[in-house]
Amino acid sequence: MAGQGRGAGRRAAACLLTALLTLVGCAAPESADPAPEQIRTLLDRHARALLDRDEAAYAVALDPAFAPAAIKEFDRLAEVPFASWEYHLTDVDRQVGDRARVRAQLSYRIDGYDPAPVTTERVLDLAERDGRWYVTGDRPAEGATTQQLWQQGDVEAVQGARSLVLGVGQSEARLKEIAAQADRAVPAVSAAWPEDWAGRVVVLVPASVDAMGGLLGAPASSYRGIAAVTTGEVGGGPDAPADRVIVNPDAYGVLGDFGQQIVLTHETTHVATRSTTSGATPVWLSEGLADWVAYRDTGRTAAQAAPELRRAVREGDLPAGLPDDKAFAFGGDAEALARAYEGGWLACALIAERWGEPALRAFYRTVGEHPQREGAVEKAFAEVLGTTPEAFTADWREYLRERLG
Repeated sequence: MAGQGRGAGRRAAACLLTALLTLVGCAAPESADPAPEQIRTLLDRHARALLDRDEAAYAVALDPAFAPAAIKEFDRLAEVPFASWEYHLTDVDRQVGDRARVRAQLSYRIDGYDPAPVTTERVLDLAERDGRWYVTGDRPAEGATTQQLWQQGDVEAVQGARSLVLGVGQSEARLKEIAAQADRAVPAVSAAWPEDWAGRVVVLVPASVDAMGGLLGAPASSYRGIAAVTTGEVGGGPDAPADRVIVNPDAYGVLGDFGQQIVLTHETTHVATRSTTSGATPVWLSEGLADWVAYRDTGRTAAQAAPELRRAVREGDLPAGLPDDKAFAFGGDAEALARAYEGGWLACALIAERWGEPALRAFYRTVGEHPQREGAVEKAFAEVLGTTPEAFTADWREYLRERLG
């Protein structure tokens, strides 16, 4: 009898559960918003049309009011050899009525040059008409790089043996000269840094220093005296976004052939060492190594290549220590900045001369492999060079006296 009672109770509970499910769980579910999937499909087709250089298919996704500006940008990209162009939808915000604002990560890769894509965050505005979505606007997301090169004008591409130079507002002859210099830089870097890297470089040449600031999302005044910079993600490994060397056409243009070659070899070194450079790497080491590679086979003496530091040493103003990161900040005292670069270069030259080039490369790698800045240099000095920061600094100061005094 007891067993039968428990069975009856279970049957009653089951009947109650069935009733609740009927009232609650079996109601018709609300239909999911189809907009995200429709927009994702739209952006996939939009990207495919750009890669295929199919203007008609590209225009299908565009609102008529936005189409002229978008088609102009489409035309500016004609010479860039893209291997991929993809939108990854991250958020869809339905606006009032038939409007939507979406955030998407745009990633693109240049064929033969980028082992991993360049990525940037975009905000796209869309409108729905007759069941179809159309793009009405496209702009950088807050905090993203202000501009891409092709948003500044028609892009002309010059392909070298080991380089791709993309320019806006530049003559083809000038772009070919830069490509030839980049082609010479790559083997010079590989000889000094015989590690695994792409062995190719992409150089962007905007129309002016103001345009350069637009690419970097910073005031042009920060880069006015800087001939070139390299963008990239330090310590990112093979999947990190691809590097770009960005030339300041104003400052680069006033240099002679030798100076221009030094600049491009220096920047190409940053590309080659990117995966080995990390937050643990002090700037004196990363910039010093790049200058050491650039000057390595030029025959230039320390006195010739470090004029500002030489002047300071001869005036009795010998640096007390290796330059800190703040000494390399752009936009400040140009002479102090030059002394910081020269001091970092001579520190790396001292290591290569006294301990050997393999030791310099091992020192750089050991510092970059450390999980944090604190203790990184100390560990590398002890394990690779068998010295201390204090002893090395004393040696470096004496090296400056000998080479520059």
